[in-house]
Amino acid sequence: MPDFTSPEALLGLFLGIAVGAGLSVLYFLLWRARYLRRIRAEAVQKSQAVITGRVAEQLLPYFPGFPFNPRDARFLGSPVDLIVFDGLDAGRLDRVVFVEVKTGTAELSPRERQLRAVIQARRVEWMDLRLPT
Repeated sequence: MPDFTSPEALLGLFLGIAVGAGLSVLYFLLWRARYLRRIRAEAVQKSQAVITGRVAEQLLPYFPGFPFNPRDARFLGSPVDLIVFDGLDAGRLDRVVFVEVKTGTAELSPRERQLRAVIQARRVEWMDLRLPT
């Protein structure tokens, strides 16, 4: 049976633990550097996509194929992207249309779904507010 209490055995044990710990730390640092680079690159891509989407939402009325007169569209941004006062520029308001712009497979947020449900249920009102003079 080997003697594990000898100074040489203890030195070997501690050296083995130190080398293993050092290699583990080195592996972790290399993994972390690669992971952070990937996370940062993904964050930049998502940020660019969000900015592109916001710009596109505001310019959409001026793109070919927009089904309304651009002068009738008003950008809100939240909770809905555009409100179109269809026919207002021509002097005959036909309808008011709420427009939410989505790209790709993006879906409505919970707030957008709630707004759509309220509009479709025709729970929309007009209110005059008068400020005191």
